[in-house]
Amino acid sequence: MNLESENNKKLKDFFGREYLSLKRYVNTKISDTANRDAEDIIQDVALKLFSGADRYAPINNVAGFVYRSIRNKIIDVLRTSKPSNSVTIDNNLLELAEELNPSAADYSSDKMIMLLKECIQQLKPAYKDIIVAVDYEGYTYKEISNETGIPEGTLMSRRHRAIGILYKKIEIKINNY
Repeated sequence: MNLESENNKKLKDFFGREYLSLKRYVNTKISDTANRDAEDIIQDVALKLFSGADRYAPINNVAGFVYRSIRNKIIDVLRTSKPSNSVTIDNNLLELAEELNPSAADYSSDKMIMLLKECIQQLKPAYKDIIVAVDYEGYTYKEISNETGIPEGTLMSRRHRAIGILYKKIEIKINNY
């Protein structure tokens, strides 16, 4: 049997047997954080794997190969699925603004929310994502780490740097008003 048909057969057998397990795995990883359905992710990965099966060396550990491919796709989806144009306005936003710059008390709530929202939108995507995830969506560093594969220490460092940048941006904007 040639390489192409052997890899295709292994993949077909695996997806046939393990489809529900794959779907549960994806659902546990993305839950409500992604705008994609678990089946969409599995289908995207399956299409990519089947279309490229002839380019791979013989696949010996099909389960590891498929799960690693799905995990990588989930990470891609999580990185790109965060809405980048809007930040939820709520009490957390005001609390963060007051924490960043207590001298901004003379600003109205609406004005401060707009200022903070503008400053958050100017952050690098990695910094913006960690601020939104921790301060507004209520995720823990451990949850984010489990979903993205980024170490907790890296996430904490990013948030710390993001808070520092926000503090400076808010201070500059307040002094320029």
